[in-house]
Amino acid sequence: MQAVILAAGEGTRMRPLTLTTPKPLVSIGGRTLLDHIVSVFPDEIGEIILVVRYLADQIKAYCGTDFHGRKVTYAEGSALGSAYSFLAAAPFIRDERFLFANGDEFPDPEDIKACLRQRASVLCWEAPDPENHGVATLNPDGTIAYITEKPKRPEGNLITNGIMVLPRSICGLEPRRNANGEYFFTSLVDQLARREPVMAVRSRRAIGGISTMNDVERLNGQFRPPSILSL
Repeated sequence: MQAVILAAGEGTRMRPLTLTTPKPLVSIGGRTLLDHIVSVFPDEIGEIILVVRYLADQIKAYCGTDFHGRKVTYAEGSALGSAYSFLAAAPFIRDERFLFANGDEFPDPEDIKACLRQRASVLCWEAPDPENHGVATLNPDGTIAYITEKPKRPEGNLITNGIMVLPRSICGLEPRRNANGEYFFTSLVDQLARREPVMAVRSRRAIGGISTMNDVERLNGQFRPPSILSL
């Protein structure tokens, strides 16, 4: 099974760190975000399609052609937004369904397994700031009715996380432009969910977004060993 990882963004909210380091290579607890992501992929993931653009040479040098025992194929992302960056990976997707991950996630392996038990799924959790995310509205059976990206007045606080299991058919959909002018990947997932069942899987261990330096410090704090003074 293949996995697609979007690692093309500039991570502007994490500057100045990301002026010289691509966000997927930011270190949390002594390991890069890409290490944290790929190391919890199940054994069935044999190939990673890594979509890169910003400081791409650093990511290519770090991951090479074999990363955590998995073949790596690279695709060139787009400046138009995450939807077009994802579609750059489409020519390399062979499997009928694939695992998708944003390159700034900190996933739980059990959450990934829960998503893989569904034919198509999106990991979701309740966030305190839904207006900054893709907000999922559900059908009575727990599938996604539609997704609204960065709504000014969110209908709820259930947001889409960056872990999904998707059918290859999503590659045939056309990105839709958001009100802010960007083409978000969720515009494709929204269209897919309106056409066929996409299950919302509730995260068992959501840690919140990894977007700012404060987020990096918060997570690094969770990895620090206890002070000798507290022993």
